[in-house]
Amino acid sequence: MEPLDKALLCLKIILERKALDPVLFEVGQLTSIADYFLITSGSSSRQVQAISQHVMKRMKEEGFRPYGVEGEQEGHWVLMDYGDIVIHIFYHPVRAFYDLEGLWVEAPRVEHSYRGDSGEN
Repeated sequence: MEPLDKALLCLKIILERKALDPVLFEVGQLTSIADYFLITSGSSSRQVQAISQHVMKRMKEEGFRPYGVEGEQEGHWVLMDYGDIVIHIFYHPVRAFYDLEGLWVEAPRVEHSYRGDSGEN
């Protein structure tokens, strides 16, 4: 599976659990860490945990296992490393505090037709 297709699959999966305001960045030209960053949030730490657990379950069904998962116990910021895509799932106030979108402002956003609860792309 191509990295973009994998990233879009992850996006679709997080939206199955009503993730808020997902943003997909193409970071491959700016870092060697990954090709894509997917940043999203949940309205509670419980929702953040539910999103991350759902991602792990569904990605496993698709044949992908994470290289690492951090922060799932606390549910404030879960980082999931799938090699060419890194997923950041934040509790909404924590997302605003760290402002990863601001740090990666140079990275192109990947337009997508999926919509979160907020109705925004």
